[in-house]
Amino acid sequence: MKLKLHIIAFLITCFASAQVTFEAKVSKKKLGINERLRIDFVMNGDGDNFNPPSFEDFTIAAGPSQNISRQWVNGVKSFSKTYSYFLAPKKRGKFTIGQSTIEIDGEVYKTLPVTIEVTAAIDKPKDPNDPNYIASQNIHLVAEVSKTNPYLNEAITVVYKLYISPNTGVETWRELDNPRYSDFWSQNINVKELKLVNSTFNGEDYRYVVLRKTVLYPQKTGKLNIEPLTLDIKVQVPTNRRDIFGSRLLKTVHRTVAAGNRTINVKPLPQAGKPLDFSGAVGSFDFEVSTNKSELKATEALQATIKVSGKGNLKLFELPKLTLPSSLEVYEPEHSEKVSTNLAGMQGQMSNTYTIVPSYQGKYPIPSVSFSYFDLTTKKYKTINSKELVINVNEGPIKNNGGNNSNTSTIIKEPIAQSGGQFMSFKTTTNFISKEPSYFFKSKLFWVLLLAPFLILPIAIFLRHKKEERDNDVVGNKVRTANKLARKYLSEAKKALGKKEAFYNALERALHNYLKSKLHIETSDFSKDKIEQLLTNKSVNGDAITEFIDLLKSCELARYTPFSNVEMQQDYSKAARVISIIDKQIRR
Repeated sequence: MKLKLHIIAFLITCFASAQVTFEAKVSKKKLGINERLRIDFVMNGDGDNFNPPSFEDFTIAAGPSQNISRQWVNGVKSFSKTYSYFLAPKKRGKFTIGQSTIEIDGEVYKTLPVTIEVTAAIDKPKDPNDPNYIASQNIHLVAEVSKTNPYLNEAITVVYKLYISPNTGVETWRELDNPRYSDFWSQNINVKELKLVNSTFNGEDYRYVVLRKTVLYPQKTGKLNIEPLTLDIKVQVPTNRRDIFGSRLLKTVHRTVAAGNRTINVKPLPQAGKPLDFSGAVGSFDFEVSTNKSELKATEALQATIKVSGKGNLKLFELPKLTLPSSLEVYEPEHSEKVSTNLAGMQGQMSNTYTIVPSYQGKYPIPSVSFSYFDLTTKKYKTINSKELVINVNEGPIKNNGGNNSNTSTIIKEPIAQSGGQFMSFKTTTNFISKEPSYFFKSKLFWVLLLAPFLILPIAIFLRHKKEERDNDVVGNKVRTANKLARKYLSEAKKALGKKEAFYNALERALHNYLKSKLHIETSDFSKDKIEQLLTNKSVNGDAITEFIDLLKSCELARYTPFSNVEMQQDYSKAARVISIIDKQIRR
């Protein structure tokens, strides 16, 4: 009886194993729109010509990936082949994933349709080992605003800092979306070098780099919005896998970070005590009116300058105008700015320079000019009045107010020439200089041009001969080329300091090309034992050989372990020193 049962079980097993199956399996049939769906198309035969469904209501996040499994259990052979996809839903609703087909042993098999329900976004459980989750917890972009309730036209600064946890690295970053400061006058301050600074974030140890600095002057009152800066960052995060040395392996993931919207409440300038001549200057300023001379002749020119200097919104207001007697000829002023912008705002000076030309003798007053500004320190308006100046024209025609005086001088006005922004009388005296003619024949230039071909010819023959010798030196050319490449790659390694992968790739190429130039071996022949043997035969010191081999190991380990900027700088300095030592010791 037992024998019969065993035979029946064996026949059932053989029949079941001979039955071909092809089905679609999903990780879940109900998911949130912020989740991912895995679907596996599983068959127990080795099929060909797999045709997946269209997935028209989903975005393929990954796949297809293929997996084949063969097993022997209790003498029974089993086979499984799987095509896997990861899908992201496009919208909410109920959707049907259609049939897929496969051809196995000449027969076409189809899966059954699968219905999936997509709901609103859900709170996903956090996997502490998920690299994306680790990146989201260990890297933050922060916009630090110096003041959130400034006055109109008062400078504020926005400093964008990228905070990074100690066990996380950043390979590269690029700006996805730049903020538009539509309600501000803005200027970015150049960040010359990214410096890593140790700090804290939310009470934990972090490092940060300053990516951007911007100075803003609000041009409207009320609540103004500072748009966020958005970055796409390649982040290196540790995984739960380890290399052969026990160090954690790093994985590179893309992370999008934004600084977030910031709201600024801009206060209007007070109306109480506001001067009539106030033109919008906010800050701390000095004011003066000056002339380059106090006495002159008629038809000569002088310069009168109105200058405002100090700290504040220098480029955002107009300078006062100069009022002069109508008998003085005044030209349009030349505007000059010497203003620099840093995190404290604008500082420097602005000026308008007027060119004035009197036509008659006399004394001409330049009335006092006033300049008003809002002082941020005292929160009050201040007015500065310039001194009254007098222009004394002591030579020239006298103005006749009656019009019938026969002694009235005829006014002849010299033309005023403008050069470099200044007016001056034309020079009327001309000096003529006569020069004897010179002849080209038998001159120095004549003899140089005549003898030059005879001097150049032997030099050209010599250079051509040396070039032919150099071209025929095949081994020497290879050595020179490898030397050139070694210098080139070592230079590239220096430029790539701070970028781990690029730095160690360039450093490894530099070391290899140096060996090619000195040992005359190809890259395919490289091995650490052979390099050590060849350098020993060339009488290179054992310590130098060991350091060289260690550098090659560092280049290999850099693919699997994190390296700090300090370690990269040390390896670069070591490479330059070792190459110099070997170059002195090696026997050619």
